[in-house]
Amino acid sequence: MPRVVAAEVDTRKTLGYRAFRGTLRVVWVLMFRPRVIGADNIPKEGRVIIAPLHRSNIDFAFVLFLSRRKAFFMAKDSLFPVPVLGRLASAMGAFPVKRGSADREAMAISQRILEADEALVLFPEGTRQSGDTVRDLHNGAMFLATRTGSPVVPVGIAQSERAMPVGAKFPRPVRVTLVVGHAINVPEASERTSRHDLDELTETLRSRLEECYTEARKLSS
Repeated sequence: MPRVVAAEVDTRKTLGYRAFRGTLRVVWVLMFRPRVIGADNIPKEGRVIIAPLHRSNIDFAFVLFLSRRKAFFMAKDSLFPVPVLGRLASAMGAFPVKRGSADREAMAISQRILEADEALVLFPEGTRQSGDTVRDLHNGAMFLATRTGSPVVPVGIAQSERAMPVGAKFPRPVRVTLVVGHAINVPEASERTSRHDLDELTETLRSRLEECYTEARKLSS
């Protein structure tokens, strides 16, 4: 039986999902020859937050090479009113978020996804960043982790910024390397986690993410 976690989220691997996922994988293999190190660190079942680095608009599609699971992710709300694009985004596991504000509904949907033992992709940097250093992260990933007891898996992605830099209209062929780190296990909090504890957990994620990114860049050199 198909399960609907929330009005905006359907766990089914529909024919459209399978067709688009397969097509996208073929195109990405031809364009970027993705190399993945440590994919076994992502659980094959159960709730998990996948936390990739974000250097390019094409980063979301590399998640397809990390696991066979259908993963869910936030996408800007302006995509969904567009007839074809909105349906396609929803079929691929996207749900809307209002950019530039604390979207409580998007966070509530994220929590319900995790409580249904699904996989959630959350870019902890928020928007695209640049450079070789991982700077301060948003604490949303660790907030959700403590609310749901979900492990958080950092993913470093190297060379996607070269493949499609800011301002580029089309990507170019560049080999992209992904390094998946060990999960950060966070016990579910019985009470609301303090801001201090969230900051410490988020710094742990930042440090692990930078380690993955550094390793990915070394393998790409």
